[in-house]
Amino acid sequence: MPTTYAYKVRDSAGKVLSGSLDAENTALVANRLRQMGYVPISIDKQAGPGLKREIAIPGFSNRVKLKEIAVFSRQFSTMVSSGLTLLRSLSILAVQTENKQLAGVIDQVRADIESGSSLSQALGRHPKQFNNLYRSMVRAGEVGGSLDLTLSDLADTIEKQVALRGKIRSAMTYPISVLTLVLGILSAMILFVVPIFKNMYSQLGGKLPAPTLLLVAISNVAVHGAPFVLLGVIALVFLYRRWVKTPAGKATRDSILLRIPIFGGLLKKTALARFAGTLSTLLGAGVPVLESLEITSETVGNTIVARGVKAIAEGAKRGEPLTRPLAEHPVFPPMVTQMMAVGEETGSLETLLRKVADFLEQEVERTVDALTSILEPLLIVVLGSAVGSMVIALYLPMFDIIKLVGNNN
Repeated sequence: MPTTYAYKVRDSAGKVLSGSLDAENTALVANRLRQMGYVPISIDKQAGPGLKREIAIPGFSNRVKLKEIAVFSRQFSTMVSSGLTLLRSLSILAVQTENKQLAGVIDQVRADIESGSSLSQALGRHPKQFNNLYRSMVRAGEVGGSLDLTLSDLADTIEKQVALRGKIRSAMTYPISVLTLVLGILSAMILFVVPIFKNMYSQLGGKLPAPTLLLVAISNVAVHGAPFVLLGVIALVFLYRRWVKTPAGKATRDSILLRIPIFGGLLKKTALARFAGTLSTLLGAGVPVLESLEITSETVGNTIVARGVKAIAEGAKRGEPLTRPLAEHPVFPPMVTQMMAVGEETGSLETLLRKVADFLEQEVERTVDALTSILEPLLIVVLGSAVGSMVIALYLPMFDIIKLVGNNN
């Protein structure tokens, strides 16, 4: 017996629509909605009054890792270059992909292509999984008849991004772990150990040294004001996250990050490597210059660098050389500017941008390796100094404790 299902879908323009259909099961409802050109979001089974069960459609979840997109692109490229049709390739990938969310997205893409959409249009209905860069390159590959090569280039680009992120994260894991350990030890000592010594010293009497008095004062504030401190930290984090979401806040944060010694240079090189690599990949795929610059400005990951890219685009619209606006944006070093100028003059901009990206990626790797070798002993010294200073401050009065005990006796 058919059951009434209430559904929510997203149309080709991205608008969310709702309605109801009668069917035997949710799979038939989902297939019917896809045939109508919609992307299902959720289905509510209404078996009776007051009974409502929501069933999430696979693929609506956005928890798909960048590495999984790279693997999908590499496999998709291999299948297309081997002569398999898009529909057959996508059917195979939907079955063998381990990530259920990504498998659902691939299946929806296949269904959209069966309904008459192009591959780039079908991917465009899943912007969380396939960003503007991905969709634009696929569209250029479709137009140029080199979809397999484009997918292979995309896989290379994404794999490089994943590798670069992995190196940076691995370099930051150790210092973050050590700092967390330091804060945990110091907090435990301030909250639990220092009060014990304070009670002992107050019973013995006498005057405490300045470092011990400071440590006792900090402990008093932490013990009695811990809830207020915690609420204050939560409020600051909440306000910071809201502030960073504003254009002015994000620009200010990115500007400050670039000025941080050592780490600022690393972030700058990473953003510039992403800029050069992305622009080279888009130009190589045949995407128009202005569109490539617009997409690149969205993917560099830093507002200050993105402003420079947008300035290049504005200058290109006026017919200016690409490097002329960069003089007003010192975030771009002379090496990048000169290489771009030579590439533009010789008609080999794509090649020189790739060389710039490779050079900057190597610089990032060397910087990360150097930071790792420097930070490890430095953080051990910081950990030892912090804990050692607190222990010394606690035991300084012990030098006078015999006198205090003797006077009391």
